[in-house]
Amino acid sequence: MHRRRRTALVLTAAIAAAAPLLTACGNEAHPGAAAVVGGQRITVSQLDERVGEVRAAQRAAVQDEAQYQQAIARTGTLTRDTLQTMVLDRVLHRAAEDAGVTVSRKEIQAMRSGLEQQAGGAKALERTWLQQYGIPPQRLDENLRLQLEAQKLAEKLGTDTGRPEFWKALSDASKDLNIDLNPRYGTWDVQKSSRADAKTPWVRDVTTAQTQQGM
Repeated sequence: MHRRRRTALVLTAAIAAAAPLLTACGNEAHPGAAAVVGGQRITVSQLDERVGEVRAAQRAAVQDEAQYQQAIARTGTLTRDTLQTMVLDRVLHRAAEDAGVTVSRKEIQAMRSGLEQQAGGAKALERTWLQQYGIPPQRLDENLRLQLEAQKLAEKLGTDTGRPEFWKALSDASKDLNIDLNPRYGTWDVQKSSRADAKTPWVRDVTTAQTQQGM
């Protein structure tokens, strides 16, 4: 599991793969939806609830009002970034499922234990994920499952997450799911595995950090 811990945070933002661009059309047919993935709606209220979880965790983590306002300022694109994560989770899960990839609870716990050791404890890990990646404590295991699915999918395909073969699997899953993003939140770009105007610092920064620690 040592190598897996070093390489678990995948889906790097620096992608050279020439995957097709999938963009959403109008969302008039799905009132109240932030996105429709595989015919299933991610409602605006569900999105707001997820954003609220992050804000509540930020509020609990800092007592000083000025620090709280700084945390909000640093996560000004939180709503769009959260929607991206919610959509990406479903795309990656479909791609992993199509490839026969599964992730067990035991694997998630093993990865979490390793990361806790690196971070200096459970609370320190939760604080890092919240501050740097906008992942609240109650969603940490979900995030680790997402990363493990990506890693195991790449291994199953005999490639890595920076190669076209991996992104083709995500592209195929996206096509199957027929992603329709509400235009207010942007468009879905499979090549970057994100909304067209979104960034994924929680992937890039942590991947780099883990690679350096493993050297």
